[in-house]
Amino acid sequence: MTLDEALEACGIVAILRGVTPDEVVDVSTALYEAGVRVVEVPLNSPQPFLSIEKIAKAFAGRMIVGAGTVLSLQDVNMLKASGGEISVSPDCNESVIARAVELGMVPLPGVFTPTEAFSAIRVGATHLKLFPAEAASPAVIKAWKAVLPKAVKIYAVGGVTPDNMSDWLVAGASGFGIGSSIFKPGMSAAAVKEGAGKLVSAWMVAKEI
Repeated sequence: MTLDEALEACGIVAILRGVTPDEVVDVSTALYEAGVRVVEVPLNSPQPFLSIEKIAKAFAGRMIVGAGTVLSLQDVNMLKASGGEISVSPDCNESVIARAVELGMVPLPGVFTPTEAFSAIRVGATHLKLFPAEAASPAVIKAWKAVLPKAVKIYAVGGVTPDNMSDWLVAGASGFGIGSSIFKPGMSAAAVKEGAGKLVSAWMVAKEI
């Protein structure tokens, strides 16, 4: 399964900030059963590379897993060694993007301006993370889509809800990164599955609009 295939099945990236290695497989199973196919473990979580390794082994070929808050070349190298497939960052660090591409992973750099977007594209990014999306609007993505290469996909991260998903999709977003609405430390796997199921259902309805 490629990232594009996973996000075509469900355009939600579950951001598991604060997840622990002891619970990560149960949480990921809940997400998988709810329909989510892409999971991101931010590197400011407890033992993040161990969690990524556990997901990668448990869901090989069925889910795409990677890290968030990837800020350095060392982060990228450790992510690859842990079985990660996507490298998600809050910023547009060209060396981090290029290293992820070099290692065969998909970078998702955070961008907020056309300048950052094109800087990321020039070093190999084909997936961009509009962050923080709540400080922008769907109109931003619509304007960007008019000038960015057609193959480049943009994801809205931050402030996305079931009520505004359709606005982002109509504007040209390819999917969403969702954090605290889908997982918070201490949540049971059952609660994660229930919340994720509602978000997946909202995405499917919005996709049809």
